[in-house]
Amino acid sequence: MAYARTDDGIKLYYEEAGDGTPIIWVHEFAGDWRSWESQMRFFSRRHRCITFSARGYLPSDVPHKQDMYSQERAARDIACVLDAAKIDKAHIVGLSMGGFATLHFGLMFPERALSLTVAGSGYGAEPAQASSFVAASLKAAEQFDTLGSEKFAPIYASGASRVQLQNKDPRGWDEFARQLGEHDAVGSALTMRGVQARRPSLYSLEEQLRRIQIPVFIVAGDEDDHCLQPAIYLKQTIPTSGLLIMPKTGHTLNLEEPDTFNRYVWDFLSMVESGKWGMRDPRATSEILKVD
Repeated sequence: MAYARTDDGIKLYYEEAGDGTPIIWVHEFAGDWRSWESQMRFFSRRHRCITFSARGYLPSDVPHKQDMYSQERAARDIACVLDAAKIDKAHIVGLSMGGFATLHFGLMFPERALSLTVAGSGYGAEPAQASSFVAASLKAAEQFDTLGSEKFAPIYASGASRVQLQNKDPRGWDEFARQLGEHDAVGSALTMRGVQARRPSLYSLEEQLRRIQIPVFIVAGDEDDHCLQPAIYLKQTIPTSGLLIMPKTGHTLNLEEPDTFNRYVWDFLSMVESGKWGMRDPRATSEILKVD
């Protein structure tokens, strides 16, 4: 068992496998270090892979103060895990909450990111959805407080963008819901209040996003309604980005369609490492049809 210690004294549990160019996997709100098992097994054949539990997620520490949870802190914690593993630069891959942390890591520590994969991210990012997202996050936090993780997990895991996993892979969904039910309820509630409900809108970061030079891969499921438009926005805003929309797929992309997810992320990383993933050709952004 390995732990990274953050600059504010929190221990973060991490595991690693394989050798090669490092990849760090950053889990979603409903996941933890175990969520990336299919990716750890596949990518560790050629890469050094690291998966960790965010603060508030066992076996990492669970601080009981809300001010110890924030979007900025989540991004800094990625850097702390890299420091503990003695890694200068890595490919950063995140899903949902982890995708937000990945993107913010790229903005805060661009010199340490070989690439960014931002999957299933954008819920609550659209200005028109911001207030309802905050309300839903605070309601979920209350449910973790009152019901506890074990009772609330099946409800949360049956959301509109989670039923796709349940329909495709009932056994996998059962494992997903069971693991969610094992989460520390205090940590989950404080993560909802401190990170999810308070994170800045992606649309407020447009100027910073337009300056990104790191290769970025954006992935969304076509039935993950709250993330589709933000994914398109990110594609149109980040000049180094590519976008994949996976058909008949919801939020838990890497669990629903692990083979497809792995293949496309593998192709992306291969293109990055061969120097073939560059900036968008300026000619591809013109809206004027040239006929001469």
